[in-house]
Amino acid sequence: MAKWTLADLPDQSTRTVVVTGANSGVGLATAGALAAAGARVILACRNVDKGKAAAATMADTVEVRALDLANLASVREFARSMDEPVDVLVNNAGVMAVPYRRTVDGFEMQVGTNHLGHFALTALLLDRVRDRVVTVSSSFHWFGRLDLDDLNWERRKYRRWAAYEQSKLANLLFAYELARKLEAAGSSIRSYATHPGYVATNLMSHTETILDSLMTLGNRAIAQSPEMGALPSLYAATTDLPNGSFVGPGRLMWGHPKLTNSSPASQDREKAKSLWNLSEKLTEVTFPF
Repeated sequence: MAKWTLADLPDQSTRTVVVTGANSGVGLATAGALAAAGARVILACRNVDKGKAAAATMADTVEVRALDLANLASVREFARSMDEPVDVLVNNAGVMAVPYRRTVDGFEMQVGTNHLGHFALTALLLDRVRDRVVTVSSSFHWFGRLDLDDLNWERRKYRRWAAYEQSKLANLLFAYELARKLEAAGSSIRSYATHPGYVATNLMSHTETILDSLMTLGNRAIAQSPEMGALPSLYAATTDLPNGSFVGPGRLMWGHPKLTNSSPASQDREKAKSLWNLSEKLTEVTFPF
């Protein structure tokens, strides 16, 4: 089977795409490639100045709008600003292994940003989505354990990597449950999940520990480029795939995109339903099914 590359990216000139966290790393590479293919791309960024700097490197079909996924008021304001149809929503933004912090709404920062913020954003935009939702997870989801009784680390001793792994598992549980709910509602919208593999980005430089330096060395030695890391998201955003597909690099953490498997925990339908219900309660946002 031939390897899927940017050369296989179809023309996007009639499509509008929202990419969260599009000012750096995989999000920047994803947005840039879609804009180069002709799409109107909305860069949804917490830091608008960095978003504008990123937009300056892309085709002139891009627009920057403020979105802070760690603040549900910002998520709602962004959704209100989107009064036009969106073909593809790429839930890309995230934080990784950060020290214990809380979002504006009191959620643990990683599950609040990586999962709950995107959960609310997807719900608030879904009535304008015409084609698909792509949610970026991570291979770290394999190590994830979802604690629905303490999702926000209020009773457990905080462990930054376990919190990250839980948030990435939540991404997959959400993407799969969304696919099932869309099908049950008779919707033509599809939900996909992806993971980029081991990519050299600044995502891994905010632990505020010696790991920042070690991971910087790893980025230089063995990580693939953001452009390669973006290929799974681009493949999922533009290719006709079965609803609920999971796309990742072809060689575990490196390589060209292909359909891949996820952990047994990510396929737990009862956990997915329970997480969905808890997420609706925490965010006070429901889906328009």
